[in-house]
Amino acid sequence: MSNHVLGILCSGRGSNMQSILAAIDAGQIKASVGVVLTDKPEAKALTLAREKGLRSVCINRKACSTQQEFEEKLVAELRAAGVTLVILAGFMRILSPYFVGEYRHQILNIHPSLLPSFGGAHAHRDVLAYGTKVSGCTIHFVDEGMDHGPIILQDTVPVLDGDTEEILAARVLQKEHILYPKAIELYVDGRLELVDDRHVRIKQ
Repeated sequence: MSNHVLGILCSGRGSNMQSILAAIDAGQIKASVGVVLTDKPEAKALTLAREKGLRSVCINRKACSTQQEFEEKLVAELRAAGVTLVILAGFMRILSPYFVGEYRHQILNIHPSLLPSFGGAHAHRDVLAYGTKVSGCTIHFVDEGMDHGPIILQDTVPVLDGDTEEILAARVLQKEHILYPKAIELYVDGRLELVDDRHVRIKQ
């Protein structure tokens, strides 16, 4: 077991969180989970985390007067849990430069397209509308831009005739559940090297 402690941020059902927890249980990711945070009290991820015996906290954005207050509460929870790596797993909030600065090069995100193409909240819709033949998912470090930070890993899926947003999303999600644990494994094993603000080298 490494000394790394994960803080997982979710807004919904927590399916990527489940794949990460399974990888920890299997010994693939040599880290522990310090806290699971969500911005929505109805998020299924909260229930899942509690069932696993993990510390889980909802910081409701609607109950905070400002973005700064909301993010300060997130950071306080992460600091209290000793978190060394922040995992955005379906966290549907854009983080400010303040938060990114608090965990510079220690925040990973997953996006359901092949960045830099089709960033934003409606990747599958945009992929289908554009008519591209290949989509996929991207794991990247988070910086101040939206879906912009240095890319760690990507994987592809075909876009098939007759695909709907839901069908394509399900195909991409299967890849996400494999790729995200792998990227976290590389990080906690010390195998990711940021060459510059755009390039990540994977050390053997």
